[in-house]
Amino acid sequence: MAERTYKFVVEGGKATAGPPIGPTLTPLGINVLQLIEEINRKTAEFKGMHVTVIVKVDSDTKSFSVEVGVPTTIALIAKEAGIEKGSSTAHKQPVGDLSVEGLIKIARLKMEQLRATSLKAAVLSVAGTCVSMGVTIDGKDPKEFIEEVRMGKYDELLSAATSSSQA
Repeated sequence: MAERTYKFVVEGGKATAGPPIGPTLTPLGINVLQLIEEINRKTAEFKGMHVTVIVKVDSDTKSFSVEVGVPTTIALIAKEAGIEKGSSTAHKQPVGDLSVEGLIKIARLKMEQLRATSLKAAVLSVAGTCVSMGVTIDGKDPKEFIEEVRMGKYDELLSAATSSSQA
């Protein structure tokens, strides 16, 4: 079995058979259009964001598999808060607001990459990124939110979110 791995960066839901994917993989004899359909299906939730896609091709059987990476924390916060980018004066002028639910959603997506041992740790990490981006959390300064998380104000919500993700 001659399996080869290829890595591409594509816009979520908008991969095409053009460069870089088509010219790279067409010579291997796989069904590139079928591959593109699968990539677009698996990256659809990341529309407007660039994501890393890992394609493994078995040149003997002409089969392939697709793994999708998770966009950066900054890209996820920007999308969830509906902003283009972070603030250039983050500590003075917020550029957007993120709901606690949105923050938890991002924390769940990023948990493994953040090497967080709990959802609470991942939430604190994502909230820390909000500080540097100038994004408030439920209208609050992210530093205030972080303090409230540390004091346990959101423990019930986080444990409910953790148990629902494991169900």
